[in-house]
Amino acid sequence: MLRSLGQRSLTDSDEDPRVAELRSAVSRLRRELAAHPADFPDRVIAEDELAALAAMAVTGVPEIPRLRRSLLLIAGAIGSVSALARGLSGVRDAVDLFGEPPRR
Repeated sequence: MLRSLGQRSLTDSDEDPRVAELRSAVSRLRRELAAHPADFPDRVIAEDELAALAAMAVTGVPEIPRLRRSLLLIAGAIGSVSALARGLSGVRDAVDLFGEPPRR
């Protein structure tokens, strides 16, 4: 059976594919950020929130409001660093896989 790139069945693993994608995207952006030579004022905030996202991905299905909060903080911290835009977009896409938080 052929599958599209990036898709895998739950029979291959019990892991939620959304969590795997989040973990992969966060890992990629963390590597890009670590390799980025320029220092900027909110770098520590981005590093801390990426660590928080990585921890959420390890524990299972993360809380959507917390995912979105971390994404906003990361975007605010590194949004003006164009070299990291692609990695940030990957994290945003991974967070979007979890859908919208419930409205109150």
